[in-house]
Amino acid sequence: MHDTGNISAETLVAEFLAARAVRKPSEHTLLAYRRDLTAVLAVVGEDVTLGDLSPRTLRAAFAIFAGGRAPSSVYRAWSTWNSFFGFLVVEGIVPGNPMSAIGKPRFRTPSPKPLRGEDTPELLLAAVNQVDERQRDPWPERDVAVLALALCAGLRLSEMLSLRTGSVLGRPGERRVEVAGKGGRPRSVPIEPELDAVVERYVDSRRVRFGRVRPDDLLFVDRHGLPLRRGGLQYLVQSCYRRAGVSDRVPRGAQLHALRHTFATRLAEDGANASEIMRLLGHATLTTSQGYIEVTAAQQRAAVRANRTNRALGSL
Repeated sequence: MHDTGNISAETLVAEFLAARAVRKPSEHTLLAYRRDLTAVLAVVGEDVTLGDLSPRTLRAAFAIFAGGRAPSSVYRAWSTWNSFFGFLVVEGIVPGNPMSAIGKPRFRTPSPKPLRGEDTPELLLAAVNQVDERQRDPWPERDVAVLALALCAGLRLSEMLSLRTGSVLGRPGERRVEVAGKGGRPRSVPIEPELDAVVERYVDSRRVRFGRVRPDDLLFVDRHGLPLRRGGLQYLVQSCYRRAGVSDRVPRGAQLHALRHTFATRLAEDGANASEIMRLLGHATLTTSQGYIEVTAAQQRAAVRANRTNRALGSL
């Protein structure tokens, strides 16, 4: 192995990101990779070379980087650096991955945060499907399509933004949506005719507004016909909650993710196992998927506890 200690760390980061880009991850994922790598490099110093990235230096840098950051953010950065060094090992640039010597935070996988209320998804969809004259430019077809793809296909915000109009494909009765998942992991989610019709209705309404729609066009656009951005999609979902009067049923900090969690929780309630949930939602491990099964078990326990007969037994 040649002496690689003098190679610029920034050059290697650029090579790593280019290799990751081939997997077609979302723009948000690539930006997160870059942010995690450059933030730790900034702590190490200026003009950092590969030879500067010893386990001792990385431990000190991560200790400073962790200050004031949530454990989940530090863990994500650790995972990014682990992938970075894994890439360097495969490329023959370094003999081994030093990240095993760098401590990483332990934190519990966050509990799922579905919408509260058994009928909330139905109320939300019914309300948003109506034209709201208070809006400057109401577009219920688009808004319902966004909600439906999260509630009935479990898409993440970044996955929603990367969808193309040609991402929904297949023969009648075998329709599916092809998703560029988290970490560049693609997946195929089967969709029912009702969701297929909702998406088609939106695309038809978009044609009426802006003309021709090509298969490689990004699926969701704003009222000017420009691709929706992260902030715009988040605002759209929040607006839907307000219009439906269900904002108090949305767990704090969840927003669009609450719809995805609702999809997974209902899957579990209807008997899906953790492996099926893992494949449909694109989870990296079964541990995350298992959380929805555990939530469902807790809900079942709460339902039994609410039985009035049990209270009667308590008075005996």
